[in-house]
Amino acid sequence: MRFFFKTDYNQDINLFRDGVDRFWYGLLILALLVAPSVLEDFYLGEISYVFVLSIIGIGLMLLTGFTGQVSLGHAAFLGIGAYTHAVLLSHGAPFPVSMAAAALLSAAVGVAIGFPALRLTGIYLAIATLAFAFIIEHVLIKWESVTGGFKGFPVERPEYFGITITDDIPFYYLSLFCLVLAVLAALNLLRSPTGRAFIAIRDSEIAAQSMGVNLARYKTTAFAVSAGFTGFGGALFAHKIGYLAPDAFNILLSIQLLLMVVVGGLGSIHGAIFGAMFVGALPQAIAIGRDYLPETIARQPGLEPGLFGLILVFFILFEPYGIYGRWLKVKLYFSLFPLYKKATFKKQKSYTKSERNR
Repeated sequence: MRFFFKTDYNQDINLFRDGVDRFWYGLLILALLVAPSVLEDFYLGEISYVFVLSIIGIGLMLLTGFTGQVSLGHAAFLGIGAYTHAVLLSHGAPFPVSMAAAALLSAAVGVAIGFPALRLTGIYLAIATLAFAFIIEHVLIKWESVTGGFKGFPVERPEYFGITITDDIPFYYLSLFCLVLAVLAALNLLRSPTGRAFIAIRDSEIAAQSMGVNLARYKTTAFAVSAGFTGFGGALFAHKIGYLAPDAFNILLSIQLLLMVVVGGLGSIHGAIFGAMFVGALPQAIAIGRDYLPETIARQPGLEPGLFGLILVFFILFEPYGIYGRWLKVKLYFSLFPLYKKATFKKQKSYTKSERNR
């Protein structure tokens, strides 16, 4: 078992805890860089999809996992980013400009939604964001002159220096690069006063307000930042699916995104990535499992959303800390073995003094 002795205040805000972490993360990046030379195109496409989901998951994690604001409408921000990027590309905008515009427009819409929802919490906030998702879906359907309505909207395949960046290998590296940028941006945000204010609001709004945190300002900022990350991921998502249609950004997608952060582990950037790996692999697992199920069950049209809901319920009941929380328990088990006690992670009621009279 390793013990960490802090001798510098900067150790609390360093990106890596020690040299061991730097080694393993560096090895992971190296493995991802050489993966296209040993993997087939199908697996590269699936990994790229996980990268895109991870960027979107980081955006939702900043809002739900670190600020405590539940959202069932992030498919709308994803759609705004995807359509903005695709429309600008069709009008000849450079690829980086259209991606930046997708993130900025999504963030602006996040401010417009976050400010009126300041007085809402819990299930009421979830209902409000769900209504917003329905509104955006209908806007995408009715605004045919821009979005194409039900006919859909083709996504351009930009080419630079003779390389089409949406091909398998270039898109893999592009998604990896964007994911690294998103992770670094999120980690630096969480180390800043703004990120610490987000966490304070999540833990106790009353305590945060008593310490001088402006709830309206930081909740609105959380919505804007979360929507910006999601819109940024939406630009890559547009290239992944290749052809945009309003029904691709429905309530089921919002539930999948929420499932991703809950199953991965709320309150952790690692959790967003683990959740993206889980959600990205689950449809393939279901498709394989259909071959071994009775025909009457395998042909049920609602099998996939039903399993998503069932898995979400099971994780909330039996593993509320998600996959990343389970991984931490496994690491601690082997660190303390054979002195590990079963009650180490026994769930106990906890609250701050400011919440005792609520």
